[in-house]
This record gives sequence, structure tokens and C-alpha cells, in this order.
Amino acid sequence: MRAILKHWPLAAFVASAAALAIAHAFQAFGHLAPCTLCLKQREVYWMALALAALGVAAEFSPWKARAVRIACVALAVIFLWGAVLAGYHAGVEWKWWPGPAACSGGATHVNSADLNALLHGARLAIPSCDKAAWVFAGLSMAGWNALASLILALLSIAAVARKRTP
Repeated sequence: MRAILKHWPLAAFVASAAALAIAHAFQAFGHLAPCTLCLKQREVYWMALALAALGVAAEFSPWKARAVRIACVALAVIFLWGAVLAGYHAGVEWKWWPGPAACSGGATHVNSADLNALLHGARLAIPSCDKAAWVFAGLSMAGWNALASLILALLSIAAVARKRTP
């Protein structure tokens, strides 16, 4: 655990890349199209990925200690935001509260395969945010993402605390 916290920006980079790879694998191989809230959750990981890369680069700068600490604080905030967003999405799936209007089928994410299918007369199914596309052990992807994001946020906070101690 010490090694992970010592090099937290690198670990956060790997974790963010893995989360994005898993999400894209569910889409590409599992044929689970992402809804609007799913795509928003991916944006969090893209931001974390970029910030973690800056944190890794900062480890080679003359301002290493301060820059890495700032990167870890920012990663904590980003991952906390991801946990809140994923928790909100899970609540929408459980019908605890309504989702945004864009999740009711008014908006869509179209990729090249979707465009090809449309050109050949197929109908494009627009995923709704209030239906879990995949559930494991009672948690949807959004629920698992909320848990993962919360753990990543806590690890970011632990890395900040570690950086302060000599």
C-alpha cells in the first residue's frame, strides 16, 4: 500500500485507464450502449487520467513535493465527484429520484457502427438512464463505479496525507 500511495499519480493513471478500458469493453464486446449518465461518468475518468499524467510528470520537476500534493488533492476532488455522479446514476436506476431529461431518450450517443446500422435501415436503440444494463451482486455498473470512485478518492486523500508527513 505504501508503494501505491508513494506513487499515487501513476496508480491513479493506471486505475483511470483501467476503468475506461472496462467501460469501453462492455460497450464494444458486451454490446451495452452507454446512456447519457454513463458517458458523464467516463468524462470523470478522462479528467482524472489527464490530471494523473500531469502528476506523474510533476514527479520529475523541481516542484515535485508541492505539485504532486496538488495533483493528489485534485484527484481526490475529481474521484469524489465521480462517486457522487455514479451514486446519482445508481439512484436513478433504483427509481429513488428522476434522471435528467436527456436520459429519457431525447438524446443519443452515436458511433460509427450505429451510423452504419442506421444507413442500412436498422433502428437505433437509445439507452435510458433509469434501467441498469448490467447487474452483478446486486449492484449495477453505476453502483460499482460509485464504490470504485469512492475508494479512489479515499486513496487520493491518503496520498495527500502521506505527502504531508516526512
